[in-house]
Amino acid sequence: MKLIFMGTPDFAVPSLRALIEGGYDVAAVITQPDRPKGRKRVLTPPPVKVEAEKHGIPVFQPEKLRTSDTVDEIRRISPDLIVTAAYGQILPKSVLDIPRLGCINIHASLLPKYRGGAPIHHAIIQGEQVTGVTIMYMAVGLDTGDMISKVEVPIGDDDTTGTMFDKLSLAGAELLKRTLPELIAGTARAVPQDDSQAIYSPNINREDEKIDWNRSSKDIWNLVRGLNPFPGAYTTWNGEILKVWVSKKPEDLAPGADRTSEGSTGAGLKPGTVIGADEDGIEVATGDGSLKLLNVQPAGKKAMEAAQLVRGSSIGKGTVLGE
Repeated sequence: MKLIFMGTPDFAVPSLRALIEGGYDVAAVITQPDRPKGRKRVLTPPPVKVEAEKHGIPVFQPEKLRTSDTVDEIRRISPDLIVTAAYGQILPKSVLDIPRLGCINIHASLLPKYRGGAPIHHAIIQGEQVTGVTIMYMAVGLDTGDMISKVEVPIGDDDTTGTMFDKLSLAGAELLKRTLPELIAGTARAVPQDDSQAIYSPNINREDEKIDWNRSSKDIWNLVRGLNPFPGAYTTWNGEILKVWVSKKPEDLAPGADRTSEGSTGAGLKPGTVIGADEDGIEVATGDGSLKLLNVQPAGKKAMEAAQLVRGSSIGKGTVLGE
């Protein structure tokens, strides 16, 4: 049973490891090119490449798979199956047609929900309480292929994209272990997706990261969790970027002098106005109440507890964020 594995980030590493430990013949790994990282822009290999090289597996890193010589190399290898996990490129039909058992993808959502490149981010931003992993046959469309297997993974209040990234990565590897024997034996039952239920999750752009204080406290709390640890939600303060990494769940805020018993802001407060700033954090008016910021990052500085920013700056009651 000869396989080719395609993947790039840490998310894909447990699945590659599962194939190796399961005794499958991983004939090659295809991943993205090395990229500059960090402030010093050091050329860094993707995690999947690092894992493959530990096991002596040949690695190919085409900038664009569709137009590269790597397609000819895949034909030469003639794999029985191609397994992908967060590879980062859409496979052309010329590749999809090569393996006799097809190409399968380990996708970090319960399809047809959250097709696309940022399923974990969007699931949390939309306030989902459950997400999961789907293993599907790959088709020419974007995450439209028939589904082979699924596993659900709950999203807790303390979860962020970072914690769910890790949980779903491991869940995907375990699901792959259970699915492959059935697929190889021909007993796996593929189920078509219901396109009418499809939700798309495009890659996050800069506008998506900006906090709109007119939205509900719950929406903003979900946005902050959904963009932690990358790329981060932000607002502005004194004309500069202020990233928000952690905020308190709105229901956990106790009623106070500037808030009604239901948690709504006092009369006349503009969304984005700081209600209070103390050792407990920075409380900000929202469209339907308020949200307490617990960990923030001013421009040019490291992330810090919000109380630290309060102690060392002029931010305080009446400051307006987002202007």
